[in-house]
Amino acid sequence: MDKLKRYTIAGIIFTIIAGTFLHFSFAFTENNKIVGFISAVNESTWEHMKLVFFPILLYSCFMNNKLKNEYPCITASLFSGILLGTLLIPIIFYTYSGILGFNLLVLDIGTFIISVLTSFYVIYKLTISCRVNKFQILLGLLVLSLAVCFIAFTYNPPAVGIFIAPNL
Repeated sequence: MDKLKRYTIAGIIFTIIAGTFLHFSFAFTENNKIVGFISAVNESTWEHMKLVFFPILLYSCFMNNKLKNEYPCITASLFSGILLGTLLIPIIFYTYSGILGFNLLVLDIGTFIISVLTSFYVIYKLTISCRVNKFQILLGLLVLSLAVCFIAFTYNPPAVGIFIAPNL
């Protein structure tokens, strides 16, 4: 198994474990405001997007540092994977819950896992193909912008549906 594949599989495992931990970390830390910036502070779709975003972002720093010499296109690929996985959370959630008219915990967990798997699949494929390397700066700015939005909207969310917890 090549190095990129090993790091990709490790990233999937890390992200699923870290994302699961982040789902509960705000409550575990008795609502620590700083922890809230990177973990889910409520059950809104927006807050659940953090569970993919921050673990992949953290792992990407590690993966990029380890592989950038062998795989020159990895940085742009990692940015692409972060954005795709994060955006898949609301896309999948609102699609299935719109069709069913309600949401189910098992499908919510499946949404998270599918988002993580898709992220790392895309990272792997784009790293090899170098298709998005020319967009690296734009992708990096989008990731940075999303990180700023997560932090800014944690305690001051706009009055928009994605920021409101669904009826469970």
